[in-house]
Amino acid sequence: MPHVTDYLQFVLAPQMLNGLALGVSVILVALGLTIIFGLLDVINMSHGEYYAIGAFGALALALAGVNYWLLIVLVPVLMVPLGVLVERFLIRRVYHGADRHVSTLLLTFGLALIFEDLLKIIFGPNTHRPENPIRGATEVLGVLIPTYRLFLIAIGAAVIVAVALVVYRTRLGAMVRAAAYDSNMAASLGVRIGWVYSGAFAFGVALAGLAGVLLAPVYSVFPTMGRDFILMAFTVVIVGGMGSIWGVVIAGIALTQVQAIASLIISPVWADPIVFGVMVLVLMFRPQGLFGRLGHA
Repeated sequence: MPHVTDYLQFVLAPQMLNGLALGVSVILVALGLTIIFGLLDVINMSHGEYYAIGAFGALALALAGVNYWLLIVLVPVLMVPLGVLVERFLIRRVYHGADRHVSTLLLTFGLALIFEDLLKIIFGPNTHRPENPIRGATEVLGVLIPTYRLFLIAIGAAVIVAVALVVYRTRLGAMVRAAAYDSNMAASLGVRIGWVYSGAFAFGVALAGLAGVLLAPVYSVFPTMGRDFILMAFTVVIVGGMGSIWGVVIAGIALTQVQAIASLIISPVWADPIVFGVMVLVLMFRPQGLFGRLGHA
């Protein structure tokens, strides 16, 4: 029995908390992805690069002397104009066509390649490791957990709750959901659809940038980091339901816990294939995901 208790306390619990920290970060990226799809019906293949831009932006501003706590607010705010420009001058030009899904997918995929190459040109191909702003560990139920990871979980959860409250409990959120359900009807009621689309896209980009800032001190920062992270975010969105906020939250926590626990039982190499296997099963038996779309929730 003592061996079982020790395993639960010193192996399983820390692994699950690490999975929770990763899950909160994945949810932040996936929330932006699902809002963009649920409202604009655009599969944004460049979304991972906004996560990378946020991380590199935090790295550059930190080297310039900007305080980390200011970066948490400043970087997402600076990402908003980028999102507005991309939506207004690129995506908006192609998503009204008959083949909008193919056009927007190819456009955002090409944009992802451009952003990735720009990061390589500006920062080089090498890996960077930002300084941890909160050092030390905190004891939780007898387990020592890095304090910064606890902070990451807390602030990430607060942002997720705030996003859900805005979408489901405010007039602005009602406008967004109305536009997602029927844009023509919403426009006839006075909703400025163009501004809603630009704002939603920019908001999704800002959430990805925030995730980049929060994860920069935990994981290494490198030009292709968005490509790796977006696979998990897309899996979460597909399992939770394309356009479902609560689906993303539940799927993000569940899948990262599956990944964390599976890596204890089998080789960590197989943890990702198991998660993708869950996605395949969902696509086979429930293609719409666990929950409905943004405008139907």
